[in-house]
Amino acid sequence: MSYGAPRFAFGLPLTPWVKRLLIANTAVFLLSVMGLGRFLVEWFAFTPSQFLIRPWGAVTYMFVHGDFWHLFVNMLVLFFFGPPLEGKWGSREFIKYFVICGLGGVALSFIFAPGSSIIGASAATYGLMLAFALNWPDSPIYIWGIFPVKAKWLVTFFFIMAFLSAFGGAGGGIAHFAHLGGLLTGLIYLKSDWRLAQKLDRLREAARVRRFAIVSRENGEEEGSDDASGPSRRSLRKEEALLDEVDRILDKISERGMASLTDEERRVLDEVSKQRRSN
Repeated sequence: MSYGAPRFAFGLPLTPWVKRLLIANTAVFLLSVMGLGRFLVEWFAFTPSQFLIRPWGAVTYMFVHGDFWHLFVNMLVLFFFGPPLEGKWGSREFIKYFVICGLGGVALSFIFAPGSSIIGASAATYGLMLAFALNWPDSPIYIWGIFPVKAKWLVTFFFIMAFLSAFGGAGGGIAHFAHLGGLLTGLIYLKSDWRLAQKLDRLREAARVRRFAIVSRENGEEEGSDDASGPSRRSLRKEEALLDEVDRILDKISERGMASLTDEERRVLDEVSKQRRSN
């Protein structure tokens, strides 16, 4: 992840997944207003005790809201914070992060509030606020459109309030553990992804430097003497083939993620990492 002052203003054009999420949540709310609210909560909320019977609730709960203000606040957060993130990450990464934060809210609620049902996109939208603050920490967020607060301080405030409310016994029908779960999951996901990206960048740079060294050695052998050893040349060719394989694996990770790697590809990366540390 890269951090710096943003060059954008709130009110960016709606990005594809932000638009779809806004439409889907609004459509489901309209169904609840038309008299299907009880049915939607019963069948699509997340209820830990009914997880084995209705496992889809772990995802569908994010689209069910209890009242207009519950929907409005979540969609407002999505509307303002979603487009910059989807524009920066791309649609695939954005929706993956949104769902992961929502599942994080499910996980923490399952552990600490197994007797409560949860609805709403709050866990996911809390995750979006966190991601925005990590990418653009000094961006001003205007409270009530008047008072500017830096994104990093606003999210810190929400984190503290979610933690105190969750473990302080605050109720009020609010899923505080879901909020906290979305924040914690987002933080873990973003930080681990950042470390992975840094590691991959270092591997790619090491491969580039090593390839340059190989080319230099080959040129030196060609110009230096006619009796360059065959085994030495074969060793250089083998090392260059390994670096080509590393480039292919890193490209695969960029496109499809670490989970797409085979055991052999993971072994190659481990081998190159060890060589780099020992040099």
